[in-house]
Amino acid sequence: MTDERARAGRAVAALSLGTVLNPLNSSMIAVALVPLQRDFQVSVTTVTWVVSSFYLASAAGQPLMGRFADRFGPRRLFLFGMLVVALACAATPFASSFAAVCAGRVALAIGTATAFPSAIAMLRSVTAGSGVGTPRLLGRIQIANTSGAAIGPVLGGALVTFLGWQAIFWVNVPLAALAFVGVMVFAPADAARDRVPLRRTVVESDVPGILLFITTLTALLVFLLDLHPQPLWWLLPVVPVAAALFVWRELRTRHPFLDLRLLAANRRLLMVYLCFAVFNVVYYCAFFGLPQYLQQHGGYSAGITGLLMFPLAAVTIAVTPLAARAIEGVGLRPTLLTGAAALVVGAALLAFAAATTTPWVVLVLTAALGIPYCVVSIAMNQALYSAARPQDAGVAAGIFQTSRYVGAIVATTVLGLLFSAGTTAGSWLAVVSVAGGLAVVHLCLVVFARPRGRAGGATEAAPS
Repeated sequence: MTDERARAGRAVAALSLGTVLNPLNSSMIAVALVPLQRDFQVSVTTVTWVVSSFYLASAAGQPLMGRFADRFGPRRLFLFGMLVVALACAATPFASSFAAVCAGRVALAIGTATAFPSAIAMLRSVTAGSGVGTPRLLGRIQIANTSGAAIGPVLGGALVTFLGWQAIFWVNVPLAALAFVGVMVFAPADAARDRVPLRRTVVESDVPGILLFITTLTALLVFLLDLHPQPLWWLLPVVPVAAALFVWRELRTRHPFLDLRLLAANRRLLMVYLCFAVFNVVYYCAFFGLPQYLQQHGGYSAGITGLLMFPLAAVTIAVTPLAARAIEGVGLRPTLLTGAAALVVGAALLAFAAATTTPWVVLVLTAALGIPYCVVSIAMNQALYSAARPQDAGVAAGIFQTSRYVGAIVATTVLGLLFSAGTTAGSWLAVVSVAGGLAVVHLCLVVFARPRGRAGGATEAAPS
């Protein structure tokens, strides 16, 4: 039994390392935007595409990779994803254009998107015979993901300062290799599966639905980011037409990319997604906006900026276990309300950065931001678990991830628009106003949604 426990622990460590690559890469880029903008001579609005492209690919990739894990085997898919990550991150630093960097980020997003659904699918077989409970291992994965996302700016700042922006790609190569070897050696082999024709796999993957989803978001992003100097008016009608076709497709197909029927039948679940999307708009406005503001307005280097973001990671690591215990002790609703109220306070405090970017002030602001991040993240995961029917858990988790990415995409678009005329104290106050207003909306939604439940079972871990 001891050997089985040790083997299961090593397998989960390797799975956690693989799943952390997505949140780590979504956060490391925060301190690399200004160097990328400088090296490729692109505008503030253009450089946001290095973030948006990653989230667009992740939003489409996570639910799709969940199906591929069921079809081809989670261990096999995980290993394939780590190979994609290693190859993409070895090649992208040599990109000669900004478009090529964005393409590398897309490949990275697709590779990392395989890890989370594969890890969740493998947990049952990993823990079989080890005597270790699945909820405990899920908790390890969630803490690793939450901490990885929070520590990204610190690591990214150090890498960019000493080795350049290319290093935020190179660092993934050894990490992906370690995850690959760990899962190859310690995770059990996939169960035998029936051979399925490629054509059937493509049909059941709802490729038209995915393309319409990406078309809708991309058309909207391009239109908004090109408002200055000359709006692309021809894109405006593309958005509602593509959105309408997407809804029509998802309601008619037997294997939808996003199960809209599930949302229509479960309004509690729909509220969870809405709350989580709004929360992520607020959080990523600060998470991506503050590093840009500190570098371009405050004059800090990428390395110092990463260090100034460190309290976010420290608070997240310290408070996440406490938040999990709070859900078990006082219940989900009080914990979520506390996190939502802390988000309002944290968003309001960000206004102080418009008056001063003195290091101790920034350290206080990032620490304050860490509290609602970890509390709301873990509480919303539990709200998802409580609201979704057991038979819908996989699909529900995929849509949950998509709502996260949509929130992040909206945030980067807001930053691109508000910083387009310059990263000044005035534009930062505009960002804070948007974030603060949406934080209040999030609090109202939480009050209205009235989520219920205690952490009596496993929560779905979600990368950030």
